[in-house]
Amino acid sequence: MPTLERGFKSWCERSALATRTELSIEAHAPLAARKLAEHLGIILLTPTDLADLPDNILEQLTRNDPQGWSAVSFTVDEQVTVIYNERNSSGRQSSDIMHELSHIILDHDPSQVILSVDGQIGMRSFDAKQEDEANWLAWTLLLPRPALMHCIQRGRTTAQIAHEYDVSEQLVKYRSGITGVSRQSRARR
Repeated sequence: MPTLERGFKSWCERSALATRTELSIEAHAPLAARKLAEHLGIILLTPTDLADLPDNILEQLTRNDPQGWSAVSFTVDEQVTVIYNERNSSGRQSSDIMHELSHIILDHDPSQVILSVDGQIGMRSFDAKQEDEANWLAWTLLLPRPALMHCIQRGRTTAQIAHEYDVSEQLVKYRSGITGVSRQSRARR
């Protein structure tokens, strides 16, 4: 498993705060993935928004295997588009969209799609370091340490934080633990 470069996590925290400043929202305020996409000029679509998508592919993505994918981003003529899975929970959609936005913010190289000669079998390249970086930035943009501290100091439960920030409870627990906010709040009590 790749490790994040020294200083990357701190950079993500600073970026989360700088992004909120740029959008004129408070350091502890929720940052909606959709709002950031709009600010960055990135189009958000679902498979059902794609009029030319063949019926068999639409059915595969939305009915046969809706849990088999999350989101994908691509650029055509300098316009970035993110297609996300509308069948996922709202919190998961936020995380999926923010993950794709993080790839763009971090200027990651796009994955390469590799098709078989007959075009029937497809695979994509996978860069574990880029995926880890995009996850870390996305999760930090959604739940930066100051936001978690603000919520915990006000007695918010995991469920309340998840609802307010439009994320999963699992992400709230993870970020609270990994940032040390959980330990710090227990020590204060």
